[in-house]
Amino acid sequence: MESMTLKCPVAIKAKVTERLKKQMAVEIQEAIKNADHELQQIEFHAKRAMAEQARMDAQGLTALRQQIEAEKQKRIEFKNHATEKLKETAELQVGAEITQGTMDRMVSIKVGDNLHDILAAEILLEDGKIIAFRS
Repeated sequence: MESMTLKCPVAIKAKVTERLKKQMAVEIQEAIKNADHELQQIEFHAKRAMAEQARMDAQGLTALRQQIEAEKQKRIEFKNHATEKLKETAELQVGAEITQGTMDRMVSIKVGDNLHDILAAEILLEDGKIIAFRS
């Protein structure tokens, strides 16, 4: 066998710009707003569900209350995490590089290739445009 084709991850990094910071902040604020909306929906549906459960089976009320509180707690924890992320985003330095995720690529390798270089591949973006390939 002379060569082999592999599926390898490629890190996607972005150069921090004012535009990227604003975009990230808007996305995080939208997620926080959605979490607030979900909390309101949980409260609204919880009252009805608790009243219905109390009529049907009062013993199941405690379990339902715990389930509702667990759902509310998930949203609250998400909001707290998102708020922290918003603070971190505001503190990002313009020109710094941040990881935005990974993608897969197909690579043909052969004997003698440096696998570490192949696995260390990155794509650098600036405001959504590719500005560099790195390995």
